[in-house]
Amino acid sequence: MRTQNGESVLARVVRIFEAFTPEDLALTVSEISRRTGLHVATASRLVAELVSYGFLTRDADRRVLMGMRMWELATRASPSLSMRNAAMPFMEGVHDVVGHHVQLGVLDGDEVLFLERMTAPGAVINYTRIAGRLPLHASSSGLVLLAHGPAELLRRVLDGALERYTPNTPATAGRLRAVLAEVRRQGYAYCPGYVHPDALGVAAPVRDARGQVVAALAVIVPNEAGATSVVPVVRTAARGVSRALGAPDAPARRREPGDPRDGSATAV
Repeated sequence: MRTQNGESVLARVVRIFEAFTPEDLALTVSEISRRTGLHVATASRLVAELVSYGFLTRDADRRVLMGMRMWELATRASPSLSMRNAAMPFMEGVHDVVGHHVQLGVLDGDEVLFLERMTAPGAVINYTRIAGRLPLHASSSGLVLLAHGPAELLRRVLDGALERYTPNTPATAGRLRAVLAEVRRQGYAYCPGYVHPDALGVAAPVRDARGQVVAALAVIVPNEAGATSVVPVVRTAARGVSRALGAPDAPARRREPGDPRDGSATAV
C-alpha cells in the first residue's frame, strides 16, 4: 500500500525506526512525528500497530521505545552473531589485561559499526557504544577497515568531509593516505588522540576463512607513555578471532630492533 505521494507504508515504518538514536532511546509520538515528517495521526496509528506486534513498546510515561520483539528477530537473524561469539572470549582476555575499553567493529556503509564493547568503571573517555558508529578516518577500527577496504570506499571517504575532532585527527587527504599506508605496512592502527586528546586507540584486523578483513578488534586506553605495550595484546587477540573464523595463519613479519610489535601478522 502506498500513500498519495507514492511512499509505501514500509518506508514510513522505516522512518519511524530511524527516528531513534543511541542518545534518544525513548520518544513521544509527537517527537516521532517531527523527526519523520509524518502527520501526528499517521505516526500515532503506525506506532500503535508496531506496539501491538511487539516491535515497539511504551514506558510508564507513554514514551515509545524499541520492543523486545525487534531485538529478538534482529539477533536471531544477524549475520554478525557468529563473529561476536567467536570474538567474545578473546575480548574478555584483552579486557582483563588492559582494564579499559575493548570493542569489535565492522564496516557498514562508510562508517564503522560497533557490534560489541566491554568497558570498566573509571576507564578513559570513549565515544563508542554497542550499535554506535564512528567515521572511518578518525577511529582506529575505522582506519583498519578503510586500509583494507576497496578503492571506491576510500574515494568516497576522501570526497566527503573529513571532520577534525582533535589536532591529531587525519583530516586531510594527504595525511589520511599516509596513515592508511602505515596501517597496511605495520598491520595495525595506532591512533593517539584522534577522537579525544586523552584517549588512544589501537586496532588490528580480523579476517575470515578467505583471508579477507571483516572486522577490527580495538582497545581504547589512556593516551600516555607506555601505551605501545597493548599492541601485541590486541594483535594476538585479533589473530585468535581470525583463527576462530577459519582464517589461515599468516606468516610472521621480521621484527626491527626496538619495534614494539610482536611481528606475527602480515600487512596487506
